[in-house]
Amino acid sequence: MDAPGRRVLTRRAVLRAGPALWLATRSRAALSAASAAAPPLIVKPIPSTGELLPVIGLGTDSFRSALRDPIRAEIIRMHELGGKVIDTSADYGDSEALIGDALASTRIRAGIFLASKLVASGADDYFGGGAVGPEGSLKRSLERLRTRQIDLMQVHNLDGVDELVPLLRSWKREGTIRYYGITTSSVSQHGDMVDYMRKYPLDFIQVDYSIANRDAERTLFPLAIERRIAVLANLPLVHGRLFRLAGAALPPWAEEAGMSSWSQFFLKYVVSHPAVTCAIPGSTQVAHLEDNQKAARGVLPDAAMRTRMEDYWARIER
Repeated sequence: MDAPGRRVLTRRAVLRAGPALWLATRSRAALSAASAAAPPLIVKPIPSTGELLPVIGLGTDSFRSALRDPIRAEIIRMHELGGKVIDTSADYGDSEALIGDALASTRIRAGIFLASKLVASGADDYFGGGAVGPEGSLKRSLERLRTRQIDLMQVHNLDGVDELVPLLRSWKREGTIRYYGITTSSVSQHGDMVDYMRKYPLDFIQVDYSIANRDAERTLFPLAIERRIAVLANLPLVHGRLFRLAGAALPPWAEEAGMSSWSQFFLKYVVSHPAVTCAIPGSTQVAHLEDNQKAARGVLPDAAMRTRMEDYWARIER
């Protein structure tokens, strides 16, 4: 006898449900089979805890409500493919709210590593809320993201680091956030970021890094390794501008590292650096997300392959 309240799927029920149930079951089976056949997922540890993250996530920008369905579709697909990290910010338009709605409707929040950002004033001009202060900004982000805990909260573009780090550490102790860090997307702030990395026990930094912008390798990454700070790489595709430069065909040896597109070439280069924990390319199309997520499978380029990739890129960039 079955346990009370348990629903038993009998042959009669299957026949009554008809093609819809068969298709749903077939779709789940197909996804499982495809996942099993795919190369292994590449993960890296967060240095401060050892928690593993897949090396390719999803970056966001100033979304609007018109993108609700595409964003939801991307989040679902990323989760199916093994991706986990989603990065947003309080001042990215509707982004937090759209992500929160998508996670609530799909019930996959537990499988997502959710990162957001704030500034010292808590300002959010897009929603007309004005400056609500750091505590108000955190509360607002929790409400929009429809979650009780944010995995990573970051000081956006180093705006108010000294003021906010004590609060972030307090929120971490309380369990409202799990990790904290600081961000920049500008080489001009790398020097200031170094100072903050030395001053505070940060869990994460987020920094601009790509094959076309390697300043962080020299200025930030050695210290991140020394201080055991995780690195999120933003702008790994430089807002897509790398693709306009990459008019040449992929080198034939790209297949050695499982790279079948320029996106995978650029992303595998970024996440193969020992300091980088995860890259967060932006995307609003499922097809682009699927291509990006392939960079998180198989193997990563070793030092010799990275040099080969740099040399090839230098030739086609001219």
